[in-house]
Amino acid sequence: MKRILIGLIAVVVLAAGGWFGFNLYAKHRVIAEIETAFEQIRSSGGKASHGKIGFDLTTRTLTVEDIAVTPGNAPQAQVKIADIKGVGVRQVDETGFAADSIEISGFEVALEEVGPGKLKVSYKVPQLTVRDYAGPIHAPNAPASGSLIDMYRFALDQYASIAASSVAAPTLAIAFDAGKGAGGSGEIVYSGLAIQKLGQGKIDAMKADRATFTINVPQPGNTDKLTGEISDIIVNDFDSTAIAAALDPQKANDDNYHRVYGQMSSGAYVVTSTLGVRMQVDGIAVTDIAVQPSKFRPTEVLALLSADRSAPPTPAQAREMMEKVAGFYDGLRVGKIEIGTIAMTTPQGTPRLRAIKYQEGELALEGLDAPTPQGQVKMERFALKSLSLANLMRWAASLTNPGQPPSPDQMLGLFRVLAGAEIKGVVSPYKNTRQPITIDTISLNWSQLVGSIPSKANLVVKMVAPTDPTNPTQQPLMMAGVDKLAIDLDLGAAWTESSGAFALAPATIDLANLGKAQARLALANVPRDVFSLDRAQVMGQAAQIEAGAIELSLRDSGVVDLVVAQFARIQNVSRDAARSAIVEMIRAQGERVAASNLDAKVAVDAIASFVATSGQTLTIKLTPLGKVPALQLMNALNSEPIVALAQFRIEASTGL
Repeated sequence: MKRILIGLIAVVVLAAGGWFGFNLYAKHRVIAEIETAFEQIRSSGGKASHGKIGFDLTTRTLTVEDIAVTPGNAPQAQVKIADIKGVGVRQVDETGFAADSIEISGFEVALEEVGPGKLKVSYKVPQLTVRDYAGPIHAPNAPASGSLIDMYRFALDQYASIAASSVAAPTLAIAFDAGKGAGGSGEIVYSGLAIQKLGQGKIDAMKADRATFTINVPQPGNTDKLTGEISDIIVNDFDSTAIAAALDPQKANDDNYHRVYGQMSSGAYVVTSTLGVRMQVDGIAVTDIAVQPSKFRPTEVLALLSADRSAPPTPAQAREMMEKVAGFYDGLRVGKIEIGTIAMTTPQGTPRLRAIKYQEGELALEGLDAPTPQGQVKMERFALKSLSLANLMRWAASLTNPGQPPSPDQMLGLFRVLAGAEIKGVVSPYKNTRQPITIDTISLNWSQLVGSIPSKANLVVKMVAPTDPTNPTQQPLMMAGVDKLAIDLDLGAAWTESSGAFALAPATIDLANLGKAQARLALANVPRDVFSLDRAQVMGQAAQIEAGAIELSLRDSGVVDLVVAQFARIQNVSRDAARSAIVEMIRAQGERVAASNLDAKVAVDAIASFVATSGQTLTIKLTPLGKVPALQLMNALNSEPIVALAQFRIEASTGL
């Protein structure tokens, strides 16, 4: 029994010795791996040091204290970590390791002279916790070039090689200082940061409970201080590999769109200025942000920013810069943007905007309510259709020619930037009148550009405008008791290239308290080259154009009585006498034209009948008797209108 007991004791001693020996071996190996990583930084010219290293084999807990790293290829960067503690650390294969959790304390990064603006930036994270971590044992060498783009690509590659089920940090503080530059200085502090499911460069969800900021903005002779707060910041479906593709020269021909963000949103956003301005935004949501590597080239934009700006750029250089930035926007796609109610408190009042929306190229402002010296202005909606930021920048670049005004062709380039505009629901004070101007709708759309000129367009206007007593041309309306004009305009024009037909239809204007006029005009054999700003070319091509049918109608709702009343005032006669005199003058004119064109007399008689009885509708239709060259017709109308009208069959009628 004694021998057995001694044997058992010996086994225990040997086992214990083996355990402690293995523990020491494991600790030695871990330390060696860490030293290898730090030596890798030092061998590339950087500085790297650490304090005490601890490793407990039982819980596989690794601790490293007092880490300080200054990369050799980027001496402006400094990284400090007070303590790293990894629990459940284990090697999963020859190149990777995993840990149940990693806790980092006192994490600080300082960047000096970042980018062309020489910006100083620092990041501080007092506590960071990572769960279910997996990543490489050794990080590859950083790029030797020191290029900012190469460093971004390197960081993205490393980011794509790690995975974690969650990352949490109670706070993250970012401080920046642009010195005397326009960027100013300040600090942003995020609270309640959390990341869910990180791996292969993708993140399922990121959030921050709150972000507060203080920014000092340089002003001429003064410094404005902005303070503010943003709540409930959420980012879903982030994919860094899309950005990596845009930075990769090998993907320069990739025309596919790669989604970067599925959705980004925030709650209330408030900012206050020391100059007495306060702005509040109820919320922001952006969905489906994607980039196209063949066009979205950040390298080209950064190269522009880093160029020498000691001398102002020449017009050619400015245009080249704008073209590169426009190409950058060409490669950026945003599905939808929604910004909630915006309120801005100023010493002059508090304007509000209910929403800003962007989707499929349409930018809309909704629910404006703003004070003006004349009174409150309200607008339900203003929208720009098919807006292209890239084309807008190209158009602006085309105007950069110092000392020379933009040419008509350059100004018409705006038609390539937009496809239309719309304004609805406006109520606004009108000069010093007591009545407001009310706009139900003003809508202008165009398409089918030939060069820079639209060949199809439509204008709709529905509004009510008060008459202006200070305007001499509106005095007859005021004297007739018309204190406002209700305007309903619908004007459309379209050219069909295959047939060469051009039609002005509809063309309607309805002045509710005066009358409604309608017109239809058709032209045939209209060549494409007539859509030009070259006058000689237009005149040469216009000779081919032929006039088509023309139809005019006018419904009287008071305009005849207004003309009669004005004539009566001028002639100082009664209204009945004035009406009779006008009718007689019209019939006398009809007798003079009857000798050359009986159809024309029919039209004159219809006009006389229209004036004789109020409230009628006058309709006149002109049908070409053969081919009528449009230019010859216009010349004849100026010199011999009776001869011009003889080329048409004229039909006229009136009716209640």
